Amino acid sequence: MNNWWYSFYFLIIGVVSFFTSELVTFIMLGFILLCLNNINTTLKKIYNQNNEKKNSDAKQG
Repeated sequence: MNNWWYSFYFLIIGVVSFFTSELVTFIMLGFILLCLNNINTTLKKIYNQNNEKKNSDAKQG
């Protein structure tokens, strides 16, 4: 999923939280989602690097 969808969901949740007076919850949820997205991106990079290393080792040996 690309960043456009994340922004869209963030906007919808923000509007709902505004009308339900849950702004602090919205802010905390935003921080949590940003952190989880960052962790996911980092893990994908590590996974891809490990796969490239395995493939290069398999070709050599």
